[in-house]
Amino acid sequence: MTADTITAADIRINARWLIPIEPCGVVLEHQAVIIQGCRIAAVLPTAQADREFHTRETINLPNHVVMPGLINMHGHAAMSLFRGMADDLPLMTWLNDHIWPAEGRFVSEQFIADGTQLAMAEMLRTGTTTFSDMYFFPEIVAQMAHDTGMRAQICFPLLDFPTVWGAGPDDYLSKGEALINAWKGDTYIMPAIGPHAPYTVSDEPLSRAVALSEKTGARIQLHLHETEFEVTEAEEKHGQRPIKRLAKLGVLGVKTQCVHMTQVSDSDIALLADSGTHVIHCPESNLKLASGLCPVHNLMERGINLAIGTDGAASNNDLDLFGEARTAAMIAKVVANDAAALSAHQALQMATLNGAKALGREHELGSLVAGKLADIIAIDLSDPFIQPVYDPASHLVYSNHGRAVTHSWINGVPQVQDGKLTRIDVPDLMLRVEEWAEKIREQQAV
Repeated sequence: MTADTITAADIRINARWLIPIEPCGVVLEHQAVIIQGCRIAAVLPTAQADREFHTRETINLPNHVVMPGLINMHGHAAMSLFRGMADDLPLMTWLNDHIWPAEGRFVSEQFIADGTQLAMAEMLRTGTTTFSDMYFFPEIVAQMAHDTGMRAQICFPLLDFPTVWGAGPDDYLSKGEALINAWKGDTYIMPAIGPHAPYTVSDEPLSRAVALSEKTGARIQLHLHETEFEVTEAEEKHGQRPIKRLAKLGVLGVKTQCVHMTQVSDSDIALLADSGTHVIHCPESNLKLASGLCPVHNLMERGINLAIGTDGAASNNDLDLFGEARTAAMIAKVVANDAAALSAHQALQMATLNGAKALGREHELGSLVAGKLADIIAIDLSDPFIQPVYDPASHLVYSNHGRAVTHSWINGVPQVQDGKLTRIDVPDLMLRVEEWAEKIREQQAV
């Protein structure tokens, strides 16, 4: 090997184990990931990397598994400031009597900025490198994520009624189109359209959302078939299930992400499969609010792309996507009455590559493949609670939690080093969080 055959690169990560996600089901040992700029230049055995690459920086991780960063496909980031505020309540009581009144009192641009930063700190520390958000003041969320260097799909809210961010559908759609135009083509921020749910958005705004999606290429994310009550009420009022109404309006399709889907019939599955619509599974929120169970195995058998989300910290109550993957795998087995219904490797794929597919960015994100963007995480498997290690993929899903993440890179930029955030001032953030907590406590005491 001569000097002119050695390639110079920026970063080399040496790992005990590597799970590339593509192909599915593979665990490689003693591998190196080479990062050049913002992309993965190569994934190869360490001995081969010794011969072929010279890097500016080398990170040795002898007890770690390296894999693509996690993609949290549904949440309400700023609601982290409402974590634990209204627990143990059914969905509509939780929304009508607690969450919506609290939002009316507290949500502001500063609330969104601080709550989003709190959520990003938690997500980064637990392995998430891309998240999808659906909440108020999306322009603030987009800027916060971009400034931190975190990828985000930002879904602007669309409802029939006024909120702190808009006066009604016309206002939401006007501001939303401006958001899409402002961030079009950005590598970090992916603006999207966020109709809240069929029971809060009427036909005309939904049709306009479809038209805006077709005009701009923006994706659509909405809550759908979250509870039995939602579906039953729609059948009584409209004579059809909500998903059937959406199909008639043209909402379903390859650019659409349906969140929750706990109430699913054979005809619902057919509509999803035929249209290429994605499903975002939020198992822990669905459990905590007693909303229902998504039939993951049935959906997978029909070729429907399933990604995974945490939902907001007010209904979860954490944003640890590794924990979510574990819960998803457990529930899938019980619902299908089949211990093999969702394997550890399939759960990891839901949390990575399937999310990238839902975003339409599977060519850039979701797996450790040369040429893709360098969104990478490392998880330390040396702790006693993850020992001994027979199958790293099994441990990541069934034994691990996100706090074992020690390193994270987004676009080749380090976000977590040795368990510490590099781009967020945590002590300053905690002071702001406590100020919000005091305000909310005082209001609750009234």
